[in-house]
Amino acid sequence: MSRHVVAAVGDFPPGTRRLAEVNGRAIVVFNLGGEFFALNNRCPHRGGSLFAGRQTGAVQSDEPGHYCYSRPGEIIRCPWHGWEFDIRTGQSWCDPSRVRARRYSVSVQPGTRLVAGPYVAETVPVTVENDYVVIEA
Repeated sequence: MSRHVVAAVGDFPPGTRRLAEVNGRAIVVFNLGGEFFALNNRCPHRGGSLFAGRQTGAVQSDEPGHYCYSRPGEIIRCPWHGWEFDIRTGQSWCDPSRVRARRYSVSVQPGTRLVAGPYVAETVPVTVENDYVVIEA
């Protein structure tokens, strides 16, 4: 399985999402409070863009008139027909036993592991003199 860099962690703040193309497939990556999750960008119902959907939470009720809003930002709603999916698992809230958005593994890797190789950069000495940066070439 190949790896594809989406963005630097510092450029991807919590609560945001990014759209990445991997081998011709659109994948939406979510940052939920510093944890990263990726789903296929196509809603399995009719193919709407999950990237364009609204992030919301879960509303649960144990009796009429009593409800609880939980998991804010962890549910993505397809903009076409309102089908909802758990960002962490891809599980559908509309038909949980049969439908899910395809989930992809995401990890955070140190930059040194991604660019390690036989590369050697040419360096030149640099000094600071009275608040001026000087390159000695």
